[in-house]
Amino acid sequence: MRPVFQWSLKTRTLELGKRTRIMGIVNVTPDSFSDGGKFLDCGKAVEHAESLLAEGADIIDIGGESTRPGAHVVADASHPSVGQAAVNAKQELERVLPVIAELTKRHPDIVISVDTYKAEVARASVDAGAEIVNDVSGLRWDPAMAPTLAQLRCGVVLMHMRGRPEEWRSLPPPDDVVGLVNRELNQWAEAAMSGGVRRESIVLDPGFGFGKKFDENYPLISNFSDLQSAGFPLLVGTSRKSFVGRTLRVAGNDAPLDERLFGTIATQTALILKGAHIVRTHDVKASAEAAKVADAILHAG
Repeated sequence: MRPVFQWSLKTRTLELGKRTRIMGIVNVTPDSFSDGGKFLDCGKAVEHAESLLAEGADIIDIGGESTRPGAHVVADASHPSVGQAAVNAKQELERVLPVIAELTKRHPDIVISVDTYKAEVARASVDAGAEIVNDVSGLRWDPAMAPTLAQLRCGVVLMHMRGRPEEWRSLPPPDDVVGLVNRELNQWAEAAMSGGVRRESIVLDPGFGFGKKFDENYPLISNFSDLQSAGFPLLVGTSRKSFVGRTLRVAGNDAPLDERLFGTIATQTALILKGAHIVRTHDVKASAEAAKVADAILHAG
């Protein structure tokens, strides 16, 4: 069985481990790789979130900036050549805050996660009702993020990313991708806790596809149970990722986004059986059903 955790959020705790939790994705963006533009309108985003809740989502993850391959993200002193953020904090807040406000009004018990690497967006979103901050940078891109989250005392997802989205194509292959992800996630979690973030608030995400080329994702799946050694709950996001499309290619063409569901479910099932606590997905109903069966297998063992 997976270890069981009590994940400490802003106003409540969420039990992780006895069953797989499903995090449904709502991208309030014009350019996300899978569904960019579909839910940029607040009303459509809220409607989509409600459909995900009805399909079995435990958490709704709302994002206002795409970190798709090639996207430009915020520059800092250690990356002086990287372009300025394509979406500033004001724009991001204009996208996500109305959705958070409306969802919390309609569903007072909803668990909302905000997908951001900006401390200003994290603070405003949590003040508006979000319980979790999901940071693709592992709290590394905004020096204000760790102290902000320590003060907010909300749930925190630390994701692993190699480089920045605009650098991914030129990154050299790692010698040991599993060892690298395990080591760096541990380091970033320790840094977060040194900055005041509570251990019981932290969940780790290996960042499938984020700076990992196609064949570098499969060792992470195969050896995923190694990541349990850090002693944190684990979140995974393989939904519709390009490495799944590449594996399913036909006649030299990667499977399109709308034909990656079955491959996605295969990866999610494998990861649940190897210890994943939370699955982040576009396709909530299919993922929730697969998770129920995978959980039954875990309990039988």
